[in-house]
Amino acid sequence: MPPQPRAWQRMLSGRRLDLLDPAPLDIEIEDIAHGLAFVARWNGQTRGDFPYSVAEHSLLVEELLGLIDPKAPVRWRLAALLHDAPEYVIGDMISPVKAAVGPAYKAMDARLAAAVHLRFGLPTELPVSVKQKIKRADRYSAWLEARQIAGFSEAEANRHFSRPGRIDLSGFTLVPRPPMEVKADYLSRFHKLSAAM
Repeated sequence: MPPQPRAWQRMLSGRRLDLLDPAPLDIEIEDIAHGLAFVARWNGQTRGDFPYSVAEHSLLVEELLGLIDPKAPVRWRLAALLHDAPEYVIGDMISPVKAAVGPAYKAMDARLAAAVHLRFGLPTELPVSVKQKIKRADRYSAWLEARQIAGFSEAEANRHFSRPGRIDLSGFTLVPRPPMEVKADYLSRFHKLSAAM
């Protein structure tokens, strides 16, 4: 019989994360921040000298949640920052690829997200109202990214993503930054939110 394929990823922290059965104690925020800072959104098809990373996107989503719900408890702000955390090991797939891959990707993402949530003191399953607000912030982020750095026309962005309604996003200018700079900002924001919890 052939040997079982390897199902774990070795992290820079030295942890080995089993992708099929992730243990919360094998998850370190430094690994998440590092991985997300080097994972490109939009398959790297963005303007700028650096890829627009999932870490940068996550910082934006957390900030947008604060605009959508200024009274959001700190733990939901943390959940917004961590909303794409599984992508530090499984990468960022654009929506058309996720649809083609099917439910297996979604199941792996859900297992990893639950382990991340447990590791950092969040419920494995977020309340529906919180998930909806984070998803709204995520769509607004995608709209901004599509318009400013991914080459979409306004009409295309409006058609494929949610055009922000009552929230004024005119003050947001997206400029992809060096991965290590984004990693440092992601870690700083994580530690600030964690301390406030």
